[in-house]
Amino acid sequence: MDISSRGRRGRRSRRTRDLPLRTCGILLVTAGLLISGCSSGSSPADASPAALARSAPAELAPYYGQKLSWRDCGAPGFQCASMKVPLDYAKPAAGDIQLAVSRKQATKKKGRLGSLLVNPGGPGGSAVGYLQSYAALGYPAEVRARYDMVAVDPRGVARSEPVTCLDGKQMDAYTQTDVTPDDPRETDDLRTSFQTFASGCKERSPKVLPHVSTVETARDMDVLRAVLGDDKLSYVGASYGTFLGATYAELYPERVGRLVLDGAMDPSLPARRMNRDQTAGFETAFRSFAKDCVARGADCPLGAESPEDAGKRLKAFFGGLDRQPLPIGASGGRKLGEALATTGVIAAMYDEAGWPQLRDALTSAMKNKDGAGLLALSDGYYERDGDGKYANLMFANAAVNCLDLPPAFADPSEVEKGVAAFEKASPVFGEGLAWSSLNCAYWPVRATGKPHRIEAKGAAPILVAGTTRDPATPYRWAQALASQLSSGRLLTYEGDGHTAYGRGSECVDSTINAYLLKGTVPEDGKRCS
Repeated sequence: MDISSRGRRGRRSRRTRDLPLRTCGILLVTAGLLISGCSSGSSPADASPAALARSAPAELAPYYGQKLSWRDCGAPGFQCASMKVPLDYAKPAAGDIQLAVSRKQATKKKGRLGSLLVNPGGPGGSAVGYLQSYAALGYPAEVRARYDMVAVDPRGVARSEPVTCLDGKQMDAYTQTDVTPDDPRETDDLRTSFQTFASGCKERSPKVLPHVSTVETARDMDVLRAVLGDDKLSYVGASYGTFLGATYAELYPERVGRLVLDGAMDPSLPARRMNRDQTAGFETAFRSFAKDCVARGADCPLGAESPEDAGKRLKAFFGGLDRQPLPIGASGGRKLGEALATTGVIAAMYDEAGWPQLRDALTSAMKNKDGAGLLALSDGYYERDGDGKYANLMFANAAVNCLDLPPAFADPSEVEKGVAAFEKASPVFGEGLAWSSLNCAYWPVRATGKPHRIEAKGAAPILVAGTTRDPATPYRWAQALASQLSSGRLLTYEGDGHTAYGRGSECVDSTINAYLLKGTVPEDGKRCS
């Protein structure tokens, strides 16, 4: 989850996006005190789709009772299908939408535990893309042996009735808009940018735009659970995917199987507090990067003697780009301004494996006046390809976030009053992230959600993982969610980067594997490094 560009409160785990940079994974082994979990697996022997359909509300029975027609996906071992769900659960007769589903069946039939649904976060991340590019190939062999690995692109995302808002050239202009306005004209330009984006979404996606909330997606997940023949849901969700999983548990506590919520969000926070907390998270991540950079002496482009000095130098560099952007050679006339440079730096904060690339990009930009490296980081973050086309990620991200919570700020005057608190949270990124939080103020659909505690009383034990220096989902959020959930168990990873599973900690990975494979939950508060 992340707000680094245009107020996005959610963002998928970086590892789902940067597979060439590092494996994005999930592995495991042993660990201290374990207690037996009361959750059973989601064995298909427990229920049939027909029986599950009969237990659904009458108006939803056709959806719960549907049979998926699996077909080849063009990749060895994968199957794909389309699943029908109501556009509006309050009015199921008003029409359907089709969601893209994919699976890779368990490698062993004996001891099969059912389906394991995965979601990489966002909101807006393609779960099907994550499954096919990593999860069904890179999760631990023992997990893949006993679970069918399954993903569904959430409504409004990627292959599932995708929200669209702007074309490539319009997005280029949008992503370059100055988010640290210095005068009324620049403030008007930023407001107009947000309004143009919102209007584009309304014009291009009028049907689906009011129906992409997390609650609706969680209800879709329950339809999929039943269609797959599982009496309970087993699930691994990262970043925003933790909010989706917690929402499912809130709606269907009795259907919770084994839920792993990694890089957790705190559902009780209003948008402004959430954005400010995340701003502080990026500052924490930057200080870790800066400390490492400074220790490298002459190899550090920030040329500082302390992380604080490094932050001041980076902020001054951003200010220079605000006044005079850097031209980029073969980029079709694009320039590296403050907004794109800031996004490029933040993109590298998700995983310490990206720090060398960031050092190189900053060296090129700050010393050689070549902004191509930072632009490439920013383009990767926005999922912009070489032809200037953008994936649906940014559109879906805003659409879901602006439905799930009322806006962080109502108008520019509120931002002006709130900037100081954001700058206190992050001297480097605070001003830009405060102004970026204005985006939902102009959204064409009123928010249907509100901040609230999620307790999910009656649910089986739910494993919540938090990383102490996570930039996008601050550790305190994992602590909060685990304490809210009546059956929450907190697993702490003392380290850097976004999310914990598959980051290289044998302690973390073995604990999560034991939970998924045996239903064994760790002692609450267990810490790993």
